[in-house]
Amino acid sequence: QAQFVESGGGLVQPGGSLRLSCAASGYPSDYYAIGWFRQAPGKAREEVSCISTGDGSTYYGNSAKGRATISRDAAKNTVYLQMNNLKPEDTAVYYCGVRWDCAYSIEYNYWGQGTQVTVST
Repeated sequence: QAQFVESGGGLVQPGGSLRLSCAASGYPSDYYAIGWFRQAPGKAREEVSCISTGDGSTYYGNSAKGRATISRDAAKNTVYLQMNNLKPEDTAVYYCGVRWDCAYSIEYNYWGQGTQVTVST
Protein backbone atom coordinates (compact mmCIF):
# COMPACT_ATOMS: atom_id res chain seq x y z
CA GLN A 1 0.00 0.00 0.00
CA ALA A 2 1.18 3.46 -0.87
CA GLN A 3 1.91 5.85 1.96
CA PHE A 4 2.82 9.51 1.79
CA VAL A 5 3.44 11.30 5.06
CA GLU A 6 3.49 15.06 4.65
CA SER A 7 4.83 17.34 7.34
CA GLY A 8 6.14 20.85 7.87
CA GLY A 9 3.00 22.87 7.42
CA GLY A 10 1.80 25.47 9.84
CA LEU A 11 0.87 29.09 10.33
CA VAL A 12 3.17 31.69 8.83
CA GLN A 13 2.93 35.39 8.16
CA PRO A 14 2.84 36.74 4.63
CA GLY A 15 6.37 36.86 3.30
CA GLY A 16 7.45 33.98 5.47
CA SER A 17 8.80 30.58 4.51
CA LEU A 18 8.07 26.93 5.09
CA ARG A 19 9.79 23.71 4.19
CA LEU A 20 7.47 20.79 3.61
CA SER A 21 8.61 17.18 3.71
CA CYS A 22 7.08 14.04 2.28
CA ALA A 23 8.13 10.53 3.20
CA ALA A 24 6.96 8.19 0.46
CA SER A 25 6.75 4.42 0.50
CA GLY A 26 4.86 1.41 -0.76
CA TYR A 27 3.86 2.64 -4.20
CA PRO A 28 4.51 0.78 -7.47
CA SER A 29 7.97 1.31 -8.93
CA ASP A 30 6.77 2.42 -12.36
CA TYR A 31 5.95 5.97 -11.31
CA TYR A 32 8.50 8.49 -12.46
CA ALA A 33 7.24 11.63 -10.84
CA ILE A 34 6.69 12.77 -7.29
CA GLY A 35 5.39 16.16 -6.35
CA TRP A 36 2.98 18.44 -4.61
CA PHE A 37 -0.47 19.75 -5.29
CA ARG A 38 -2.69 21.85 -3.08
CA GLN A 39 -6.34 22.42 -2.47
CA ALA A 40 -8.13 25.10 -0.52
CA PRO A 41 -11.74 24.71 0.65
CA GLY A 42 -14.11 25.37 -2.22
CA LYS A 43 -11.25 25.60 -4.70
CA ALA A 44 -9.99 23.28 -7.38
CA ARG A 45 -6.84 21.29 -6.95
CA GLU A 46 -3.77 23.16 -8.13
CA GLU A 47 -0.39 21.83 -9.15
CA VAL A 48 2.49 23.21 -7.11
CA SER A 49 5.60 21.34 -8.18
CA CYS A 50 6.88 18.03 -9.51
CA ILE A 51 10.26 16.36 -9.74
CA SER A 52 11.24 13.52 -12.04
CA THR A 53 12.64 10.48 -10.29
CA GLY A 54 14.45 9.59 -13.51
CA ASP A 55 16.59 12.62 -14.29
CA GLY A 56 15.69 15.05 -11.53
CA SER A 57 13.97 17.55 -13.80
CA THR A 58 11.74 19.93 -11.92
CA TYR A 59 8.46 21.57 -12.83
CA TYR A 60 6.49 24.31 -11.15
CA GLY A 61 2.96 25.51 -11.34
CA ASN A 62 2.47 29.12 -12.32
CA SER A 63 1.57 30.17 -8.80
CA ALA A 64 4.79 28.71 -7.39
CA LYS A 65 7.34 29.80 -9.96
CA GLY A 66 10.07 31.89 -8.39
CA ARG A 67 8.90 31.18 -4.85
CA ALA A 68 9.26 27.42 -4.47
CA THR A 69 11.99 24.86 -4.83
CA ILE A 70 11.42 21.13 -4.94
CA SER A 71 14.13 18.64 -4.11
CA ARG A 72 14.45 14.95 -3.45
CA ASP A 73 16.57 12.63 -1.36
CA ALA A 74 16.39 9.41 -3.34
CA ALA A 75 18.04 7.31 -0.65
CA LYS A 76 15.40 8.33 1.86
CA ASN A 77 12.63 8.45 -0.72
CA THR A 78 11.73 11.83 0.64
CA VAL A 79 10.74 14.93 -1.28
CA TYR A 80 10.89 18.49 -0.01
CA LEU A 81 9.21 21.71 -0.96
CA GLN A 82 10.81 24.95 0.13
CA MET A 83 8.34 27.81 -0.14
CA ASN A 84 9.36 31.42 0.24
CA ASN A 85 7.56 34.73 0.16
CA LEU A 86 4.33 33.05 1.07
CA LYS A 87 1.08 34.80 0.31
CA PRO A 88 -2.41 34.42 1.78
CA GLU A 89 -3.42 32.83 -1.51
CA ASP A 90 -1.03 29.98 -0.70
CA THR A 91 -3.26 28.88 2.15
CA ALA A 92 -4.31 25.32 1.43
CA VAL A 93 -3.76 21.71 2.28
CA TYR A 94 -0.63 20.56 0.51
CA TYR A 95 -0.55 16.98 -0.71
CA CYS A 96 2.39 14.90 -1.82
CA GLY A 97 1.96 12.09 -4.32
CA VAL A 98 3.16 10.27 -7.41
CA ARG A 99 2.08 10.19 -11.03
CA TRP A 100 3.43 8.67 -14.21
CA ASP A 101 5.57 11.66 -15.14
CA CYS A 102 5.87 15.37 -14.51
CA ALA A 103 5.63 16.70 -18.04
CA TYR A 104 2.54 15.02 -19.42
CA SER A 105 0.56 13.40 -16.62
CA ILE A 106 -2.41 15.34 -15.35
CA GLU A 107 -3.50 13.45 -12.27
CA TYR A 108 -1.69 12.10 -9.27
CA ASN A 109 -2.38 8.43 -8.69
CA TYR A 110 -1.53 8.20 -5.00
CA TRP A 111 -1.19 10.86 -2.35
CA GLY A 112 -1.23 11.35 1.38
CA GLN A 113 -3.38 13.09 3.94
CA GLY A 114 -1.73 16.44 3.36
CA THR A 115 -0.32 19.13 5.58
CA GLN A 116 -2.07 22.42 6.27
CA VAL A 117 -0.37 25.64 5.27
CA THR A 118 -1.96 28.83 6.53
CA VAL A 119 -0.58 32.22 5.56
CA SER A 120 -2.11 34.96 7.64
CA THR A 121 -1.38 37.84 9.97
